[in-house]
Amino acid sequence: MKKIAITSVIAVLGFTLLCGVVYPLLITGIGQLVFPGNANGQQVKIDGKLIGSKLIGQQFTNLVYKNGKVEMSDGEPVTTPNKRYFQTRPSGTDPADNDAATEFANLGPNDLVTKQTFTMRIQAYLALEKPYDPGLTVAKIPVDAINTSASGVDPDISQANAWIQAHRVAAVRHLPLSEVKALIKKYTGGRGLGFSGEPTVNVLQLNLALDRVNAKDAP
Repeated sequence: MKKIAITSVIAVLGFTLLCGVVYPLLITGIGQLVFPGNANGQQVKIDGKLIGSKLIGQQFTNLVYKNGKVEMSDGEPVTTPNKRYFQTRPSGTDPADNDAATEFANLGPNDLVTKQTFTMRIQAYLALEKPYDPGLTVAKIPVDAINTSASGVDPDISQANAWIQAHRVAAVRHLPLSEVKALIKKYTGGRGLGFSGEPTVNVLQLNLALDRVNAKDAP
């Protein structure tokens, strides 16, 4: 009995060391050596300051002020889209683009909440984009401008979504539409493995490129 107990304790300690320490350190080391970017979450830094990730969506918004104070709703500050920037697709997390709580809605397409949510997002998209793209109609709005992704924190948008937003961004930043569209093409990624999915545009990288262009043109 004593021998069995000692053997069991040694086995537990041995496998704990192997599986809980050695294996994680080995995999982490391989990841840092072979795929350092992915292992560290594809972090994007400017002058050493972390500003985001290529893998996680983020909001480009302005705070809404009321009577000189930031307006609050349910304990969260109220924001409005910053018209200078491309906007990512709607987020399914609370708060938006919360990488610590990725999730997706289990609501069906015929659910009343789904209909109300989509209607609200359609109206918001038209209000933001139609003044700069008068020909925009509900039928032309891309799915990713209204629906969330499976993770709820998708950093990319479709090319169709980007082409529509390009009119607003070009007008607000006083840039030629052709120049903004060229940047969209530059930051459009290909299909997964060359055949899976659709080409997508990374919103963070595109917005950073736009800021660099405006900084270069500044007097």
